[in-house]
Amino acid sequence: MSALKIKKGTSKHSAYDLRDPHAAPEETHTLAVLVDNEAGVLARVIGLFSGRGYNIESLTVAEVDHTGHRSRITVVTTGTPGVIDQIKAQLGRMVPVHEVHDLTSEGPAVERELSLFKVAGTGEKRIEALRLAEIFRANVVDSTLDSFVFEITGTPQKIDAFAELMRPLGLVEMARTGVAALSRGAA
Repeated sequence: MSALKIKKGTSKHSAYDLRDPHAAPEETHTLAVLVDNEAGVLARVIGLFSGRGYNIESLTVAEVDHTGHRSRITVVTTGTPGVIDQIKAQLGRMVPVHEVHDLTSEGPAVERELSLFKVAGTGEKRIEALRLAEIFRANVVDSTLDSFVFEITGTPQKIDAFAELMRPLGLVEMARTGVAALSRGAA
């Protein structure tokens, strides 16, 4: 029996955990933001997140309309529903922002990420890495006598699972593009 007794009704959580246990649970959302393609816009969008303490889990940016000079910023972030609504509202009020879409709440969406994995190994580890790459439909894009570079595309969960399996087989380095996402359907 433990010498430490906890009174009935008291919390077993750390005294340093200041989060409200009754607060809404955090959710992960993918936001698509259409902006003017001009200097400083990305810094302003990122500044909104950092200035308010919002975390960015993934970020991709590319020009999507050459004639209209528009870029699409895809941001994966986490927060309570209230925080997500606040992020969307604050993004929507920014001058260079034309549209903000919450792909998570607007309906089904397709999310993909591209990653490169450098795996070094010989013998059985090398054979096992190739076998797992085939299962995950990863392509070998570079090969030496003692290493491979694999290219894999898929959901972030698939990329994470592949990384976990490659670690004991000699994962040296990896690079991830971040999530690219589009809503499903004709709209």
